[in-house]
Amino acid sequence: MNIEKEINEITGFKNLELLATQVVEGFISGLHKSPFHGFSAEFAEHKIYNNGESTKHIDWKLYAKTDKLYTKRYEEETNLRCHLIIDNSSSMHYPKLKQFNINSLNKIGFSVLASAAIMNLLKRQRDAVGMSIYSDVYEFYASEKGSERHHHMLLSHLNNAISQSSKQIQTKTYSHLHLIAEKLKRRSLVFLFTDMFQSDVEEEKLFEALQHLKYNKHEVVLFHTYDKETEIEFDFNNRPKRFVDVETGEHVNLYADNIKESYEEAVQNYFTELQLKCGLYRIKYVPVDIKERFNKILTTYLVERQKFG
Repeated sequence: MNIEKEINEITGFKNLELLATQVVEGFISGLHKSPFHGFSAEFAEHKIYNNGESTKHIDWKLYAKTDKLYTKRYEEETNLRCHLIIDNSSSMHYPKLKQFNINSLNKIGFSVLASAAIMNLLKRQRDAVGMSIYSDVYEFYASEKGSERHHHMLLSHLNNAISQSSKQIQTKTYSHLHLIAEKLKRRSLVFLFTDMFQSDVEEEKLFEALQHLKYNKHEVVLFHTYDKETEIEFDFNNRPKRFVDVETGEHVNLYADNIKESYEEAVQNYFTELQLKCGLYRIKYVPVDIKERFNKILTTYLVERQKFG
């Protein structure tokens, strides 16, 4: 056994389900008196009956015991179907990490934990969730189900996405989105996690594929993942560095300060264009810095869930 290799081997989260639960519980406790009251399917209560209300939900057994009128308050029944899509190309494994925890995440790590947290909320709602993971190939697909066994199977594949990183894998996101659009037979809420590294031509094809999902009546949310410090602000010291494209292996040697201003301008223009295009195609665009907390992801989920249907 190569001990050094074993020590340096990239592994996933030690307990993804527990970590996702902690993320969700922390988020819920921070909501306080939230406008999303009642989103947990496991929450139900009795409340005092008020004159003029419908008698449909009066608990007559409780009335027999207490001689007081109470109504049953149920969580709202929904038929939400959600499909999580995760880009697992090489650029999503930036920055390279050997160990993952909530305070040490790259783009794929953030996407995996955010997806697990959304699954946690879906599980509480007893809603159905499916998943697609792709890189240069369509790595994994599961249709929407709500069982405990299905939930654990998805968690396992999420962890595999972290630990099975390969070098210099490119992807054509649009080709996989077209396949997913064909597979999703019933209207779903679709979440796509990707860093949007596409060529200009592929970007046009990507939006055509997103339109395919919209044409099939799905609601689409694009979570655009990035490392703000290095990929947006280009925050590097001014020593000469070699910058390598993790998907093609191409590289360039330069001083960061020489291009910092023009780089930031180009990236900002790109982000603005993405946001405008998503607005045009009625796609929810959510920019996500992987150093941020998960509140933006979970709040977006709750808002879109309220709108779904």
